[in-house]
Amino acid sequence: MAARDGATGSATEARETLRGALRRESVKKNVAAIHVSGKLSLLQRKLANVLLLNAYDGLLSRRSHVIDARTLCVMIGYNSNDTDTLKEALRALVETTAEWDMLNDDGGREWGVSALLASARLRNGVCEYAYSPALAEKLHDPKIFALINLSIQREFSSGHALALYENCYRFVRTGSTGWWEIEIFRRLMGVHDSAYYRNFKHLNAKIIKPAVAEVNAVSNIVVSPEFRRQGRVVSHVRFLMREIAQGPVVEHGVTADDETAALRDRMRALGVSDRLARQWLDEHGAPYVAEKLDYVAAAARRGRVRGSPVGYLSAALRDDWRVSVPSPARRTAPAPARVAAASAEAARETLATLRRTHRVACFDAVEALVAARNPTQRDADRRQFLRGVRDEVDREDFRRRGWRSAVNTAAIFAFWERIAPGMLPRLEAIAEDQGLDLAALRAAAAE
Repeated sequence: MAARDGATGSATEARETLRGALRRESVKKNVAAIHVSGKLSLLQRKLANVLLLNAYDGLLSRRSHVIDARTLCVMIGYNSNDTDTLKEALRALVETTAEWDMLNDDGGREWGVSALLASARLRNGVCEYAYSPALAEKLHDPKIFALINLSIQREFSSGHALALYENCYRFVRTGSTGWWEIEIFRRLMGVHDSAYYRNFKHLNAKIIKPAVAEVNAVSNIVVSPEFRRQGRVVSHVRFLMREIAQGPVVEHGVTADDETAALRDRMRALGVSDRLARQWLDEHGAPYVAEKLDYVAAAARRGRVRGSPVGYLSAALRDDWRVSVPSPARRTAPAPARVAAASAEAARETLATLRRTHRVACFDAVEALVAARNPTQRDADRRQFLRGVRDEVDREDFRRRGWRSAVNTAAIFAFWERIAPGMLPRLEAIAEDQGLDLAALRAAAAE
């Protein structure tokens, strides 16, 4: 009974918290906290910011803080019941140390180190966590902080881009970060212990350029890097920036009005991730997406969507399956008769085209499945797949091309079929959607 009463109290306290700190859209992020979180993944970084926002008002007055676990997942854009991933992210915050080196009020320097979280636990749907007193004091210091907008944070898909945004935005009023030594910048990005990124060419191509592009695409600032050299070696980097007006929210070129919001809701109901939904709206336009959603809904009512609804919609948007609703004449024409009349050569050509369409549809379905996973899961998926690839040429092609690696086609499809059984489209279903009898087509091709 006592445990139940305690859980009820924690849940009540979590709901009370929602009425205060979590209604704010920004979080005070102390310079020290920004500088030490570079090693965190995107999910862990977002989690650290939301936990700080939730705890900020009581940082100096409470020993621990609580938040409803479901609310926590929603705020970091992780709409999942996968508590194992959430536990892993919390564990990473406890195991990561925060280090600061800053000026005191008296002009002297202060160095300190602490775990980002002193403790964390999940119980009865509530997350309870605590900061060390020393770090809580630093995090609450109002003199040096950046305002991290959580609605903007949710748009980031790269941990390096979010790290760059955090470290730049606190300088937005001055218009420049000032010069950072390259080694300090590597630490801010969490790649200082990587031999690969000690080569500036790799650092610039894989970290700086992609991070700058994403910050400029999704945030409320525009940044541009400048470099200083010592001889032929780049020794320092700084980022110039300006703030841009935040009018109606525009996401990947799609204004978040009532129409597109409704279409995104319909796509999420099918299992499409929010980011992929925005991408498709941007790429195809709202009217076209609405038309294909109506088609998929009609196909589902007829029982024709046997595989992944996401893959089915993806193929419909690309017209890979020729999925427009058949005309009455097409529906009444007997498919076996059409195939029987075809020559063996024509049948083989049709079958080859059908298989190419099936392959493209499967790749699109895999892409949709990957997009629906959180960053931690995606990293784990890649590592798990690579463990099963023995040939070094095949491994290198996968590193370069990812889940669309042509040389790994069969292995990729088999891998995702094990993870998400029945989610890849079947060749028979595609043939049916095209008004073809697959068995008859194969028989004709064998003649």
